[in-house]
Amino acid sequence: MAAIQPFSSSSTVAVSRHNSLGLRIWHWSNSGLVLFQLMTILFLFIVLKVKTLAPEFSQVLAEKGVNLPATELRGLTRIVSHRIWDWHIWVGIAISCLLAFRVIVSFRQRGSQRTAAKLAAIRAREARGEAGATKARWVRYSYRAFYIILAVMVITGLVLVFEDYLEPIKEVSETIHEYTMYAVIAFVVAHILGVFRSEVTDEPGVVSAMINGGKPAEEA
Repeated sequence: MAAIQPFSSSSTVAVSRHNSLGLRIWHWSNSGLVLFQLMTILFLFIVLKVKTLAPEFSQVLAEKGVNLPATELRGLTRIVSHRIWDWHIWVGIAISCLLAFRVIVSFRQRGSQRTAAKLAAIRAREARGEAGATKARWVRYSYRAFYIILAVMVITGLVLVFEDYLEPIKEVSETIHEYTMYAVIAFVVAHILGVFRSEVTDEPGVVSAMINGGKPAEEA
């Protein structure tokens, strides 16, 4: 008679991970879109700067025997910049949708998946005097600051998209949007460098935890 195999709950019950699926989807989607946004800014103000493109277009056309007035050349360069701005606007709208998705995800976290629970665990480590706990707490605070900055950038960006209806606050929104862009760039650079440092020093597995979810979560 064949032996009865013991029942394994792991084969039938999905294990909740420390980083939920919704959080991981948001993280990688948002990262890709934010980097794309920064690339559009790079192309608009450095690679495809309109003021420098017009003389280059003029030189290339002159070699072909075509001479165009400066006004028409500026029109050609604006076609390129307007196309990139269209991408910038649509990706910005996608980021605003993802930010709303992040808020929904935050309310669906359970147990140690919750931001408050993660922060409480870090504070407990800090109270025990564990190395790196203080740094981890400030990293967690930096994430919260990033969410606020991202929200401000999204709101001011939407104001600029609908500027025809929000003319009184257009100028101040444009200024705030520009400065929050610099803050996002600073955070992205610091985040990438910090993750790389953690991976090669005292906390390996940060990237993989944001891919596979990390260790099992404690359910509330």
